[in-house]
Amino acid sequence: MKLEGMTTWAAAAMLGIATLAMTPAGAALAEAPSGMGAPSDSERLAPGDGRFVFDGWSGPALRVWTHAPENVGPATPIVIVMHGRGRDADRYRDEWRDLADQHGFILAVPEFDAERFPGANAYNHGYFRDKQGALRPRPLWSFSAIEPLFDDLKRRSGSQVEGYGLYGHSAGAQFVHRFVLLTPEARYRVAIAANAGSYAFPDLDQAYPFGLEGAPVDEAGLEAALQKPLVLLLGTADTDPAHPSLPHGQNADAQGPHRLARGQAFHAAGQAGAERSGVKFGWRVAYAPGIAHDNGGMSGFAAPILAGQAQ
Repeated sequence: MKLEGMTTWAAAAMLGIATLAMTPAGAALAEAPSGMGAPSDSERLAPGDGRFVFDGWSGPALRVWTHAPENVGPATPIVIVMHGRGRDADRYRDEWRDLADQHGFILAVPEFDAERFPGANAYNHGYFRDKQGALRPRPLWSFSAIEPLFDDLKRRSGSQVEGYGLYGHSAGAQFVHRFVLLTPEARYRVAIAANAGSYAFPDLDQAYPFGLEGAPVDEAGLEAALQKPLVLLLGTADTDPAHPSLPHGQNADAQGPHRLARGQAFHAAGQAGAERSGVKFGWRVAYAPGIAHDNGGMSGFAAPILAGQAQ
């Protein structure tokens, strides 16, 4: 199945505004919606913690929890962090704020709440199919919020960077690596998937979400994704096969007994796929020594990579 053509972000934003006007959920978040032109004083990202409502895409409005360092300028990096299955974007912002100050990047954590993005399918699997299995319009995928959010963060901050850093932990890591596989044209400089519980292996013959069969990606799209800068950041102590949030079942357990093993197996599968296709492999593994399943512990290893200050 081939990748669908992208609509313009401007058209998606207009559709999103119209959709929100008809939905109570959208109206409930309309406390400070994002604009489409130059930011007003209230929209500009001020130093320190902040929060705004992003409605510049076709899906439901999203709360975005932010932290900006002092002296933001045109070259200030932008980092988008994806929360886990607890949908606790505020906690993720709080665990990352000191790192944003230390490394000098703008931090944004979009909140995909469970009411409007219920379950793994609607959040970390990308929401490209509905409950009945029908393909949804691409602008409505959960993946499709990220690129226009990046543009809005540039508008609000004055940063003129051409790409962003993307990080996710646990369910957020599931979101990130599937985002890489299904949207290889996205503008991220580097994407980090930290301690995912299961993976969509780069196999067009294995059913999604554990492979790519049935997903909107073809051979050319997969080859492009294998060349993208994806870092699998793995905690060396994330080895509990009985962890309460570790996915189980025949397909999940076939990937390995715990998160560390599953991440290593996913990387190996990607490397083998790149070799078969004859393309340059862009993924790599990095380790967080002694860290178990803990976003706060992983973030200190991820931040220098996202800021472009470490390899």
